Parts: sequence; structure tokens; C-alpha cells
Amino acid sequence: MLEGRVDFAVHNMKDVPAADRNTRLVIACIPERGSPAEVLVSQGDKRLKDLAVGSRVGTSNPIRVAQLRRMRPDVKPEPLFGDVEARVERVDKGEFGAVILAEAGLARLGMAERISERLSTDDFIPTPGQGALAIVARRDNLKVIEMLRSIEHLPTRAEVDAERELVRILEETSKVPVGGLAGVRGDQIQVKACIVSVDGKERLFATRAGQASEGVRLAHEIGEELLAKGAGRIGETWRNARR
Repeated sequence: MLEGRVDFAVHNMKDVPAADRNTRLVIACIPERGSPAEVLVSQGDKRLKDLAVGSRVGTSNPIRVAQLRRMRPDVKPEPLFGDVEARVERVDKGEFGAVILAEAGLARLGMAERISERLSTDDFIPTPGQGALAIVARRDNLKVIEMLRSIEHLPTRAEVDAERELVRILEETSKVPVGGLAGVRGDQIQVKACIVSVDGKERLFATRAGQASEGVRLAHEIGEELLAKGAGRIGETWRNARR
């Protein structure tokens, strides 16, 4: 884009840095969001509670790992990389008892029938921005930006802006993975977030609700609350685990 060879690019929102320093680019458009939920794909279509003790569960997402340890401390989360199809194939081959994936990714690939269980967004709060797309363009490409506005979905924009504020205030200060989810209904928004220790034994949670136009402010208040509750201390356990 910066070289002018393409006019815009489509990304998964959760992969776009919340504090991108490149001022020449802008998130020009956010279309209507897919499901933000986490899902389980498992051998024999087992639900999470029915997985055998010691089952290998594939996921490399830190907040997923922590929440899995909280809900099922008797299974073994193990790193898993590659595209969605490759991850599902490793379940089919018996290398993993299950994998945790984003529902929206499976749906976009026409693989929704492989979902064994949609995990509760209360127990598995997703990575901020999950299920949403970011269409990024050059800030000075006004013609393209104007065109992209035709598929902008304002409720999704409000949700994503709130969730990304959680990342800015928590991941950038305490360096701890955060689960964050906002939901707009009419002119109201609810924002919730959690911080979970590496071993899953400690969970900090906060939520706010109010006018949709106030989503970023509500998210900031949540971030401040979680910091006051000890997000920095939990973040230190994550830093120690990475050493």
C-alpha cells in the first residue's frame, strides 16, 4: 500500500496493532462483524467438559491457553500454528484431542460443520477484535476511503474501538494478554474484559455498560479497574513464564 501498488488490504482485526505508529495508514472501514466466539473442534465431537483427562488441546493464543487452564486444568494445552485447515487436520489425524479456534474463521472457510462446541463468551472472552475485519488504506487515498465507507458497519466500529482501547491500556502497560468483548444493542454497549494468570488460577474481570458512543471511555474505565485489581502483578507472571 505504501508503495501505491495496492489501494487497500483486508486483515483480521485482532492482528492489526492497536497502537500502529504508521500514520500514513488508516483503518478505512470495518464491515459487519462475524461471530466473536471461540469454538472447539474435537475428536468425536466431544464438548470441552467431556474431553478425557490429559487430552492435548492445540492453541497458541495466550489468553485462550490461560482460560483453558482455568476451565480444564486437567488437559494439556500445546502450541499449534498453521492455517485453520491444517489445525483441523491435526485433530483428524489424532495428533490432538481438540483445538480451539475462532468461529468466524471456520465460518468464512465454509467449515462451520466442524464445530463441536461454541464456547461461552463468559468463560472464554476472546481476543479483542476477534470476528471483525479491518480494511486498511493510505490516509491520503480519499477516493478509496470514501468508497469503502459504503460497507462500514457503525455498531461493529463501536465494538472494535472499545476492545482496542482495552489492548492499549492493558497490554501496553502491564504486558499481559487480555480477553475483551464489546456488544452493541441499539444505542447501548456492554464491554467486558478479563486478565487471567498463566496457570489459570487467578482471574480478574470487569464490565461496564452505557451509551454506544461512550464505548471507548467505558473500556478505559475497565482497564483502570483491572490495573487497580492487580493486572500488573499478573503481567509479571507472564513475563517470567516467557523467560
